[in-house]
Amino acid sequence: MADKKQQPEVELNDYAGGWIQEKKGTEVTGFLKLAFPIIGLSASGYLVLYMNGETTHSERGVLVQAFNRVTGGADSFMYVVAALALVFVISVVLFAFRKSH
Repeated sequence: MADKKQQPEVELNDYAGGWIQEKKGTEVTGFLKLAFPIIGLSASGYLVLYMNGETTHSERGVLVQAFNRVTGGADSFMYVVAALALVFVISVVLFAFRKSH
């Protein structure tokens, strides 16, 4: 037992109060570099596409259109939210592709 080699201590960076840990000097994996923009852009596109509900659905469409007429729309607010989501996606992608220190 005394012959075990000592493993070198790995320096870890803690985020979110220790819930997320990163080894110093590691890179973001290629899968995440690809997944971040795909998920973010598809979520933003879904938000813009269905911001007033699924009005073209064969069964529920009439009901959704009637609900929209009664409650009114907030299209400009939803476009602002979608723009903020796109800014967030761009910042996450830039963070992922930036070289670590």
